[in-house]
Amino acid sequence: MKYFFIYTFILITNLSFAVQTYHTSILAPNIKTLQIGIEDEKFVLPIINLNEQQKIAIRFDEMSHDTKNFSYTVIHCNADWTPSDITTNEYLNGYTNGSITDYQHSVNTHYLYTHYRFNLPNDDMQFKISGNYVVLIYEDNQQDKPVAQVCFSIVDPKVNITPTIRANTDIEINGRYQQLDFEISLNGYYVRDPMTEIKPVVRQNNRIDNEVRNIIPNYVSNSKLTYINNKALIFEGGNEYHNFDISSVYAVGRGVERIEFNGNNYEALLLPDKIQRGHYLHDFDVNGRFKINNQEAFGDIHTEADYMRVHVTLPMQRPFFDGQLYLGGEFNYNQTDQNSMMSFDNELSAYTQTLLLKQGGYNYQYWFIPKGTNKTTVQRIDGSHWETKNEYAIYVYHREWGARYDKLVGVNISE
Repeated sequence: MKYFFIYTFILITNLSFAVQTYHTSILAPNIKTLQIGIEDEKFVLPIINLNEQQKIAIRFDEMSHDTKNFSYTVIHCNADWTPSDITTNEYLNGYTNGSITDYQHSVNTHYLYTHYRFNLPNDDMQFKISGNYVVLIYEDNQQDKPVAQVCFSIVDPKVNITPTIRANTDIEINGRYQQLDFEISLNGYYVRDPMTEIKPVVRQNNRIDNEVRNIIPNYVSNSKLTYINNKALIFEGGNEYHNFDISSVYAVGRGVERIEFNGNNYEALLLPDKIQRGHYLHDFDVNGRFKINNQEAFGDIHTEADYMRVHVTLPMQRPFFDGQLYLGGEFNYNQTDQNSMMSFDNELSAYTQTLLLKQGGYNYQYWFIPKGTNKTTVQRIDGSHWETKNEYAIYVYHREWGARYDKLVGVNISE
């Protein structure tokens, strides 16, 4: 009996270490400005249709002029971004990995870097099935030591999704929250048991911290699934994102107080932010995204844009003692970690953070995590309002009875 318990403990421990959940992130300090999108399109989620001409575009910088030997491999994932239980030849045609051979050194920049890029699918690798995918990027064929991981999705549209966003919630009416309702129309697509086979996933502004899974429909028929008044689909409205523009070293852009050259590189000091809980500020934003740009570039902005040390300041009389403050946005892939954590400066009476960012335009929010929880809230600094324009992405996955992976059969993106 003792050996049985020891064996069970070892088995459970090994399984816990074996299962990994992927999200787009940088894993090495010399990699910066990891970008994923659709080729020739701006401010869109990395989602393409199966067997169509669209391509996923991936870019990143390595902070030197040394030429590195980068490669990549692709893994198919379940709806929860854990690896699927299928082999590569079940989801890929062609090679199972590739080399990144398209690169250029930076030009006339104080920070030296080499810009790498590649597209998927390509001549060497094509996709057979829909679902979630992660690209692992690694150096010198060390596949077990990735320097970055990039997530995207491929959809094979089979169902229609009709969303409704409203301010009338079970918590408040025309207050701080937004209720998302939606309906999935199967349109003749066969699903044996919709209650167990259909898996919707919802994200607000592509954030992983408030992603909603395991949603149960209120009503099910042969052709329709309805999700209405679900408390799990009540989101903070938040406020519009803060934004700044560091596209020029000569002209002060939006949100910037001044730009200084310290003899080695540029420093961008942003205008101090304010606590704005009390009122909704209408503004045009891109829901946390960023765009690389250099107004003085003569050729490729991706190799002529320099890096700047960007200083963010939030004046406050005293620090929070009941939790931690972070910056949120795509610049840090919507993660709460050391790179986005704000520190309180007693001399300045302000929260501060310094970010090394490539020239361009950026969105960001202030996220607060109370002690004893891992749930973020925007209300502590920016407030929350039902009027705020947010992007909601609804992913509909289907795992047939007896299948070993999740198909992505529908996506809807709306504000």
